[in-house]
Amino acid sequence: MNHTVKRKIGAKTWNEWSWGWFLIAPTMIGLIVLNFIPIVQTAYLSFFKSGDFGRGNIYIGGENYRKLIHDPQVWHAVGNTLLYTLLVVPVSIAIAMLVAVLLNGKLAGRSLYRTIYFIPMVAAPAAVTMVWRWMYNQHYGLINYGLSKLGLPAVNWTTDPRVAILSIAVIGIWSVIGYNMVLLLAGLQEIPKDYYEASDIDGASRVRQFFVITLPLVTPTLFFVVVTTIIQAMQVFDVIYMMIDVSNPAYDHTVSLVYLFYNNSFKYSNKGYGSAIVMVLLALIMIITFFQMRAQKKWVNYM
Repeated sequence: MNHTVKRKIGAKTWNEWSWGWFLIAPTMIGLIVLNFIPIVQTAYLSFFKSGDFGRGNIYIGGENYRKLIHDPQVWHAVGNTLLYTLLVVPVSIAIAMLVAVLLNGKLAGRSLYRTIYFIPMVAAPAAVTMVWRWMYNQHYGLINYGLSKLGLPAVNWTTDPRVAILSIAVIGIWSVIGYNMVLLLAGLQEIPKDYYEASDIDGASRVRQFFVITLPLVTPTLFFVVVTTIIQAMQVFDVIYMMIDVSNPAYDHTVSLVYLFYNNSFKYSNKGYGSAIVMVLLALIMIITFFQMRAQKKWVNYM
């Protein structure tokens, strides 16, 4: 006969559990109120169509999803979003890693350099975009002025469909380097110095130390940086919104999914269709994150 033994949970364990739930309660409540509930509401709204003059919602089932499948602008936005992510993520992380390694060594004025690199993260996106918009100006922008001094022709940085997405990606790379650098620097400082001292005795060069010691041991932090940077890049909006308007010749080559959602929801008063577009973005982020979580076992080394 099988006898089920019930283990009594002591008062100390209950106290630890209570304090644990109490401490994570603010974060859990914030996630539920600010993330989970809006996701459910958006998914629900995607099956409706806004009534005339934005009054009331009319249930139309999956019509919004059938519409977006045949909407070329949605697929332009998907391609632009993925292209922007592919441009920003590898380059920004590579530069952030290089800067973090340099600042982790014996360098005069390290604190000043850390502050300088982190400034773009605390600057207002609107102010940052306005400065870059001035620099990209075709007639009196600083970049084209420099090109003219070199005898090179001016470039339409924000209106040429072939160049506009690259111009926006440069702003994205510049903006996120500081944040990634701080995270990677924190990961580098967790690596025990004993490994480097032993490799110095064995005569390993700095380059070999980086690939054999630094890079493998910083992969947990690097994995977090990759995941969060991809999610952030997939949600790009403010830079494109302030640089490119719907009348811009480069609009179709730069519009992102979030920008398309904004236009449909707030400019065209079609919140149902805009919600369906956002659900496509959510699905893409979940799929990419899922494969990242599965792939981490092959390259992330936890000490």
